[in-house]
Amino acid sequence: MHPHPAAADLASRIRRAVARHESAIREFTAALVSVPTENPPGRRYAECARLIAKKLKSLGFPVRLVRAPANLPGASAEPRISLLSSLGTGRRTLYFHGHYDVVPAQSPAQFRPLVRNGVLAGRGSADMKSGIAAMIYALAVLRDLRVPLDGKIALVLVPDEETSGSGGSRYLAARGLLAKNGIAMFTPEPTSGVIWNACRGAVSLSVTVRGRPAHVGLHFRGVNAFAQAIELARAFAALERRVSRRRTRYSIAPAAARRSILLVGGHAAGGASFNSVPAGFSFTLDRRINPEESLPAEKRALLAIVNRFRRRGFRIETGILQEEPSAGVPGDAPAARILAATAREISGRSPRFEMCPGLLEIRFYARRGVPAYAFGPGKLELAHGPHESVVLKKVCEFSAIYALAAARILSPVAS
Repeated sequence: MHPHPAAADLASRIRRAVARHESAIREFTAALVSVPTENPPGRRYAECARLIAKKLKSLGFPVRLVRAPANLPGASAEPRISLLSSLGTGRRTLYFHGHYDVVPAQSPAQFRPLVRNGVLAGRGSADMKSGIAAMIYALAVLRDLRVPLDGKIALVLVPDEETSGSGGSRYLAARGLLAKNGIAMFTPEPTSGVIWNACRGAVSLSVTVRGRPAHVGLHFRGVNAFAQAIELARAFAALERRVSRRRTRYSIAPAAARRSILLVGGHAAGGASFNSVPAGFSFTLDRRINPEESLPAEKRALLAIVNRFRRRGFRIETGILQEEPSAGVPGDAPAARILAATAREISGRSPRFEMCPGLLEIRFYARRGVPAYAFGPGKLELAHGPHESVVLKKVCEFSAIYALAAARILSPVAS
C-alpha cells in the first residue's frame, strides 16, 4: 500500500522543514543537557523552565507556567514548574508530553554535553531532553508549513517524573490540567525503537521490625529484630514465588520479563553493633504490578502478611514509598496505527508495541481514557547510565515522526 500523493508530499515537506532546523535542534538539546536538573533532589528546575519558555516564545508559541505548591510531598527549595503550550484550536487535543528532570549523574562531566560523530552525550540526552527538543520543533514545523489541524496539539513539560510526578503530572492532573479532551498522547521516552503502550504499576513499602536491645552476653533480655525480620521476609519470599508465576498478556522481551514482580530487601539496614541484640531492622518491598492485576488487591496482600505477624506479637511499622497504578492501552487504536505507520514511513522500520518494564507517565492519561504511547529517539539501555547519549540524526527523525503523525491524527480531511 502506497501513501496518497498529497500525504507523501506532506511527509517530504516535513522532512525538509525539520532538516532546516537540524542545527537548532542540536544546540537546544545540548543547552537542555547542560542544566543539571537532577531528581532527586530536584535541582535547577527554574533555570531549565526559563530556558524552555524562552525557546517556545522565540518560536512564537504561548507559554503558561504552572508552579506546584511548596508543601507537596517531596518538595525541595527549588520551585517545581510545569510548562504548557499549544498549537491550533478546538476541543480535540493531541498531547505531546515530556519531563525535563533527570536522574542524578555519575559524574559532573555528564552535564557538559559533548557532540562527536553525530552523537550527543550527556545526562538527559536520551531520557528525555532530546525528545523535548524534537517535540518543540515538530510544533514549529507544523506551524511554519501551515498544516491544517482539526483540533490542537497541547505541549506539557513537567518536573518530578523520576520521583513519581508529585510536583508535575500528578499536580496537573489534580487541577484538571492533564488529558482534557484528549484523543491521544505521545511521550518521548527512550524506547529503543519500540512503542510502549503499557507499563507496570507499583506499590513499594518500607518495613521496620522493632525489637529490644541488649548486650550479647545478656541476649535473653533482648528481642532480636533481625531474627524476626528474617521470619517476616521469608513470608514475603513465599508470596514472591507465587507472584512470579503470573504473566502479562502484553508483549515484552525476554520471556522472563512477562512475570509479575515482588522484590524483597532492595534496601535493608539495622542493628548498632556486632555485640548487641538489634533493636530494629528495616527492609523494603517493591511490588511491580502488571496491567492485568489490581493495585488495591496487591497492596492488601502485602499488608495481610504484616498483620499476620503483628497478631503474633511482632512490632512492625510500615510506610508507603510509592503507590502507582499500571496502565495499558490498545496497540490497534487509530492513533497507535498512525504512529506506527508514520514511524515506518519516516525511518524505514516498523516498531513493535511492547510493555515498559517500569512506570510511565502514560498512566496519567490512560486512567482518563486517553490512548497514550511512549516512543522516543533514545535507547533505554543508555538512559540513566554513565554513557548516556543520543544519535542526533534520530532526534530529527523523531521530530518528523511527531509532526507527521500529529498532522494525520488531527487532519480535518477524513481518511
